[in-house]
Parts: sequence; C-alpha cells; structure tokens
Amino acid sequence: MGKRIGGIVTILFLTLCGIVSAGPATTQPGTMRGDRMITDYFRNETAEISRKCLTEIKTREDWDAKKGEYRRQLAEMLGLWPMPARTDLHATVTGRIDADEFTVERLYFQSMPHLYVTGDLYVPKGLTHPAPAILYVCGHSKVQENGVSLGNKTYYQHHGEWFACNGYVCLIIDSLELGEIEGIHHGTYNLGMWWWHSRGYTPAGVEAWNGIRALDYLCSRKEVDPARIGMTGRSGGGAYTWYVAALDDRVKVDCPVAGITDLQNHVVDGTIEGHCDCMFMDNTYRWDFPQVAAPVSPRPLLIGNSDKDTIFPLDGVYRLHEQVRRIYALQGAEKNLGLLITEGPHKDTQDLWVPVFRWFNRFLKNDEGTIDKVAKPLLKPQELRVLEQLPTDQINTKIQETFGPTPPPPTVPASKEDWERQRNRWMAELKAKTFAG
Repeated sequence: MGKRIGGIVTILFLTLCGIVSAGPATTQPGTMRGDRMITDYFRNETAEISRKCLTEIKTREDWDAKKGEYRRQLAEMLGLWPMPARTDLHATVTGRIDADEFTVERLYFQSMPHLYVTGDLYVPKGLTHPAPAILYVCGHSKVQENGVSLGNKTYYQHHGEWFACNGYVCLIIDSLELGEIEGIHHGTYNLGMWWWHSRGYTPAGVEAWNGIRALDYLCSRKEVDPARIGMTGRSGGGAYTWYVAALDDRVKVDCPVAGITDLQNHVVDGTIEGHCDCMFMDNTYRWDFPQVAAPVSPRPLLIGNSDKDTIFPLDGVYRLHEQVRRIYALQGAEKNLGLLITEGPHKDTQDLWVPVFRWFNRFLKNDEGTIDKVAKPLLKPQELRVLEQLPTDQINTKIQETFGPTPPPPTVPASKEDWERQRNRWMAELKAKTFAG
C-alpha cells in the first residue's frame, strides 16, 4: 500500500500545480472508495475551472484590460516570466542545398547560451522583395539513421518545400526531444522527474522560447517581410504554435493543427495519457485551454483537427472554439477565426495541409486561388542534417536543471513587523498558487 499511497499523494500534488488525468486507476482491495473520491474531485475541480474560464470577459474593454495579464500569467506558467535575455543567437549555416525552385540552408542558433536549435531554412529562388515567412514547428516524429537523430524537421520537410515553392521563406526547427541533440520531453511521463513541477519547469516553455527566438532569426533575414509572418505545426508543433502566438504578436497568422483541446478531455476523459509534458504549462492559475487560445485574437487563426483524433477529441475542440469565437466576436473579428475539421485520425494528412496553405495565402498574400501544387518530400533526411558532431558545450540534454527564473533568496527580517509582512506575503502566494486547488 505504501507505493500506492505515495502515487495518490503525487497525483493530488500535480492536480494543485498542473494537470493530470482522472482516468481509471488500477485498484487494490479496499481502495475503490478512495479512487471514486479522487475521480469525483478531479471531475468537480475541472467543471469549476471550465465554468469560470473567461467569464469575466463580457466586453471588448474587458478583454483589452485583461489580455496583457493573461499573457504574463501564461509566460509565468511556461517558466518565461520574466522573459530570458535575448542573447546573441550565434546563428551558423553549416551547408546549403540547391533545388529547382528553392534553396535550403542547414543552420543552427542558440536560443540562450549553449541551448542549440537545429533547423532548415527554405528560401524561394528569384526573390526580388522581402517575402512572407512561415515558422514551422514539429510534432513527435522520430527520424534516425544508424542510431543518429536527424531531427523531426526532416519528417516535416514537405511543408517547408511547399511553402518555398509558393513564394514563402520557411524555417522548420527541431523540437527539444527529437532534434539532432536529443533532450527530454517525457520527464514526468516515464522518467519519474516529478521535481519538474516543484521547480516550475515544463519543456513546453523551452519549445515556446525556441519558437520566439526562431522568430528573432526570421526577422533578421533580408529575404523576410517581418510584417507577414505565419506559424503552424501539428500535434506537439500545434501546441507550441498556440503558446508562441499567444506570447508574441509577430505571429500575424496562426494555424495550429491537432494541438489543443479542453480540460474536460484531458483530465476527466483521460486523453492526457496520450500526451507528454511538452504539451502543458504548469497550470498555476487554474486555466482551461480556451484561455491559452484567446490571446491570439484578433489575428487570423485557423484551428485544425481531425474528427477521429483520440488525443484531441472533437467535442473538446468544439467547446474550445466556441469560447474563442466569443472573444473574436467581442472584437468584431469573426472573419479572422476559422475551424477546420477533416476526416481521419491523429495524422499529418493532405486534407489538413491544403486548407492551411489556403489560409496563409489568404491572409499573408491576399490570394484566394486554388492550391495546385502537391506537398511531398523531395530530399533524403540525411541531406537535411545540420550537425556532423554534437557541440560539447550543449545544455539541451539537461536544460530542465536550469531553465526558468531563479528567485532571489529571501532577506532576513529586521523586525517582528518585517517578518509578519514577509510571512503574510508568502502565505498569500501559497494559497493563490501552490494550494489553489
């Protein structure tokens, strides 16, 4: 029983600090009543959080007054408040590929000192003016040859190639776990790193920061029009697209695919069992996920999903869309919000690609025409590899130990009154954050 009780305590702790599943637990004799109580607790807490989500927003003025604080809270829950320093990217091109309609630059940059991001930049040939650009962030697709990771950017290359063939500059970056330098996404999921939560760490924060710095890189390129930048990705890439676009207004058009659903699906229905840590912020402020999506407004946003996606179920996507649509309506921006539902499972399908391409054409190029070019991989994964050797100073594999702000040590009170003020401040923080549940 000792191990089981420890597991229950851990689950309750994570409920207070973040999100875990209320799905079926393995029962032992005499524990069924306790399991039912915990399941009821999850269900009731989820219902209360969902009920309160965005209810304080009734007018456009309400939204304008609250949006900045929502963004700050999200940054904090991702370990990005205060924001890290924008240090030199040390961007380095390690090679180039010459294709018929575009070139590919194999490159890396450091989103913070020694945190390496590998990627491929697809540039159309014949550009005479700065072009619209797309930041593509990758889902969980493992590409290896002879035990060497080539990065998930190689799996999604057909997206970059399509964009380049149609006049866009496109940067595809690897994720932390499945890049050429393989870090960790599944820390609590299968490695028992429960201390991540008490430290306020989530790899979602690293992915969001890497995306923000990738925007910095795109804006530094003479080929790119910084006023016309879009962002997309699916699955994990869909989630990172939500976070980056919510935090950074340089994303002018957003198309997250299969990257979000609501708390009801995750916690009560148990879909979180199919996800890893990189999908979630530490839910300090007890948000439902429409609150992550709403800060993208009023910018053009297309929410994409498949109707048989078991880890982003359709009912939760619909509920989330309804909440977000209300925020767009308050701002008179309903025309900027789209909902794309296609037939299929959790898979990167052409049925999803084509409307996404059309959405970007519509809002970044003022082009309502049909799509007549097929997206297909043209290069061998090995050709897109950036690093011949991994940098010895990299911190990717242990970034969880240092990422996020370190609070200053508390001062020693000089008087009884100082101590009472400090104690009261600590108690208020504990009640508002650590034990909010």
